[in-house]
Amino acid sequence: MLLTIPDDIQNSLDMNEQDLLLELAIGLYAANKISFGKARQLAGLDWYRFREILAERKIPAHYDIEQFEEDLTNLESFPASK
Repeated sequence: MLLTIPDDIQNSLDMNEQDLLLELAIGLYAANKISFGKARQLAGLDWYRFREILAERKIPAHYDIEQFEEDLTNLESFPASK
């Protein structure tokens, strides 16, 4: 999908493409429309930086049973430390 923003709106925003993608990612995540991973990917940020921005804006983390189960699966794939 290609998103087109009219020039007059884009000019009034005073934002570059990266800033606009960040705001879109934050808004979609805050509205629970996309996962943290997808939002972080859309924003083009690593896990820590995106989490930091969410915390600065006081946007709570979404964490449900599906994400918990995914984390457990991921942990099982790590070798046991001795």
